[in-house]
Amino acid sequence: RLMGCFTLSCVFKMDTTPESYLDLFPLEAIVYLTPDSENVLEDIDPDKVYVLGGLVDESIHKQLTLRRAREQCLQTARLPIREYMVKAPNSRNYHSETLAINQVFDVLSTYYETRSWPAALRAGVSSGKGYVLPDAATA
Repeated sequence: RLMGCFTLSCVFKMDTTPESYLDLFPLEAIVYLTPDSENVLEDIDPDKVYVLGGLVDESIHKQLTLRRAREQCLQTARLPIREYMVKAPNSRNYHSETLAINQVFDVLSTYYETRSWPAALRAGVSSGKGYVLPDAATA
C-alpha cells in the first residue's frame, strides 16, 4: 500500500510521513479521491487535502476505496471523466475510470495550472483507459 496526500497552493507541497493523514489533518479538510464516488470534483480547493492512491494493487476492487472513505467519515470525489470524456470504441470494449497515482496527480496539477478539465484530462488519462475527449473521438 502507498498513501499520498497533497495540498495545492502557489507551489506543490508533498510530504511523506509514516503518520496517517487522519492524524495530520482535520476530517472536514480531507477529500478522498475515488473513482466510485458519486461526487464530481468540480474545482480544487486550496484549503482541502486530497488523498490519492488509497490503494495500489494489481487488481481493481470496486468500491473498496469508497468504503474506506465512508468508514473514516471523509468527503469523497471523483475526477470528472464522464463529464468531459466519451467512451472510445475499442476491440476489448474496455473503459476504466481508475487511474494510477501519477495520472491522477498529472490531472490535478494540470487542472490547477490551466483551470481546464479537458486539458487536465488530456494530460493524465491515457487512451488505454478507453476514454477520449469528444474532439479526439471524431478525429
